[in-house]
Amino acid sequence: MASQKILVIDDSGVIRRTVKDMLAGGSVEVLEAKDGVEGLNLIRQERLNLIMLDFILPKLSGWEVFQQLQVQPEFQKIPLVVMSGSKREVTQNIPEPFEYFEFIEKPFDKKGLLTSIKEAMRKAKERPVTVVAAPPEPVAEQPVPATSAVGSAEIQELNDKIAKMQAEIDNLKKQLAQVLAFIKQKLK
Repeated sequence: MASQKILVIDDSGVIRRTVKDMLAGGSVEVLEAKDGVEGLNLIRQERLNLIMLDFILPKLSGWEVFQQLQVQPEFQKIPLVVMSGSKREVTQNIPEPFEYFEFIEKPFDKKGLLTSIKEAMRKAKERPVTVVAAPPEPVAEQPVPATSAVGSAEIQELNDKIAKMQAEIDNLKKQLAQVLAFIKQKLK
């Protein structure tokens, strides 16, 4: 039986698997959610020791999940690591310094992940629990009839996916540049 439950909310199966692999062993159980709605449901159902939250998610964005966590006193003490391919995506909604959660930029390595988790735990311990007026509950996504025109919400979701894919491409380019620089250094 795992003594620690960590929830990874990310629409990328690669990221969820990577985190699970990095935290494998010991007494850690890694739960996975592929979108914000599924993540919020697991947060409400499970006794979690840590939440890792991607900021760009389908159905319910990471920002919307974050807002729900901030207004629920029982969730405010759960350590939180916000993940994103671009820190700018996060700082557009939440100004620095990040007082009550830790941020990690994707892609990350095991050392960076463990450091972020430790820092999130420290911040959660120091955080006073506050009661905040709750934002409106998100409306459940309704299936769009096949005969209807593409709505603005669908267009926004597609634009978000394009932006996320571009961020992933940029990160892959960055990683490739680092690998090439490393190879060039070794060839000298």
